[in-house]
Amino acid sequence: MDIRIKNEIEHGKFLAGHGAGEIWNWESPAGKLRWARRVNMLTEFIKPERTVLELGCGTGYFTKEIAKTGAKVVAIDISPDLLTIAKGNVPCPNVSFLEENAYRMTFENGRFDYVIGSSVLHHLDIEKAISEIYRVLKDGGIIAFTEPNMMNPQIALQKNIPYLKRKLGDSPDETAFFRWKISKLLKEQGFKKVDIMTFDFLHPAIPPIFIKTILSIGNFCEKCPIVKEIAGSIFIKAYK
Repeated sequence: MDIRIKNEIEHGKFLAGHGAGEIWNWESPAGKLRWARRVNMLTEFIKPERTVLELGCGTGYFTKEIAKTGAKVVAIDISPDLLTIAKGNVPCPNVSFLEENAYRMTFENGRFDYVIGSSVLHHLDIEKAISEIYRVLKDGGIIAFTEPNMMNPQIALQKNIPYLKRKLGDSPDETAFFRWKISKLLKEQGFKKVDIMTFDFLHPAIPPIFIKTILSIGNFCEKCPIVKEIAGSIFIKAYK
């Protein structure tokens, strides 16, 4: 088995045992707002009865919201420990959970209308993942992902210093993306209408009393041509 896959399975055990939501920073007041924004970005274009592949579903934080679109959702992860939790968290009839390797998925070509995920691509060998995502996506289908931005100073330190990775609960191989590099890879694979934007200046540790102010400042910064490049996250959207 690929060492990277082994590391992610072990990381899944760690997350399952230590509270994935806390480690992923979705549980603080600011974290919940960040999560809600991502939910909207990843689901606003999904139509009922279409087929959705959620890559790296984890414990089902986003799966339960994707299910509300009325689409037929297949949620996959490499971690059996996280999938066990997800199945308990999301008992929806239009959702199926499967243990799958994102590099060698068992689905037929052109199976899905959408392939989406939150903070999953940066755990993977990106070129292998993009190739396989392209294969299982229908012609005209859409991909959408939210991922960490390597241009953000904190992200750059966290993803490149092993001590900080361990301290902050990262897996050994996860990284972050420069938006122009991921755009180039997607276009080389054959994706069209590739749109990658930076967003998110709201840190999950911001105290509730300051959230409104930081949101206002962040909204302004996201519109500034140079400043927006150091936002915490990128939103990836493209068509096949």
